[in-house]
Amino acid sequence: MEILRSVGLTAAASAASILVLFLLTKLMGSKQVSQMTMFDYITGITIGSVAAEMATELEEPSKPLTALVIYGLAAVGISMLTSKSVRARSAVTGKPLVLLDNGVIDRDNLKKARMDLNEFLTFCRMSGYFDLSQVQTAVLEHNGVVSFLPKEPYRPTTPSDMDLKPKQSRVQIPFIMDGKLLPDNITQAGREDAWVRRALLKQGYRDESEVLLALWDGDAKLTVFPMRASRLPE
Repeated sequence: MEILRSVGLTAAASAASILVLFLLTKLMGSKQVSQMTMFDYITGITIGSVAAEMATELEEPSKPLTALVIYGLAAVGISMLTSKSVRARSAVTGKPLVLLDNGVIDRDNLKKARMDLNEFLTFCRMSGYFDLSQVQTAVLEHNGVVSFLPKEPYRPTTPSDMDLKPKQSRVQIPFIMDGKLLPDNITQAGREDAWVRRALLKQGYRDESEVLLALWDGDAKLTVFPMRASRLPE
């Protein structure tokens, strides 16, 4: 009986820690790992550790819960401060460092970034630059990513270079997912369910149940992916 009670308390504490983590994450905002500052990274690890302790601390779960809330509020507070203050932003997130400019590698900034030449060359190759003479400027961003500005002869050609004026593309809107219509998306796009079904029939699909995903591009085109890989429109 005691074992069942312990298991029940652990399960309840785990569920509570997951709920608190979810609420704190929503409050703090979502960032990819590559977009995190050093402070974000450390805070995330600490909050995760405290949440794990909360799930197993059955005698006094209020202590790790309090620490969890304090860390979360501190992260939110610092995020708000950095969004309003340039000085605070520089102190917390740091400043970009120019590693290469106009054919000259800045050794001092490499030292500040704790980066050696081999690491710098690795970043260049990962971005497709095997010839440094093609790079005009390389900047180490605050999140650890190196951004590159190619020299003009080596940058990709754009339509404006060729005096072309292509039609502006639009974000595709999902109309069907997992065999089910998404009426809210369809209505917001100014279409109707009947229009979607007619578009499916034109491509050989009897109804939405045969469709895994259907995307509308803002024009008359409906891009359809079948539910089964072997299914081909008639």
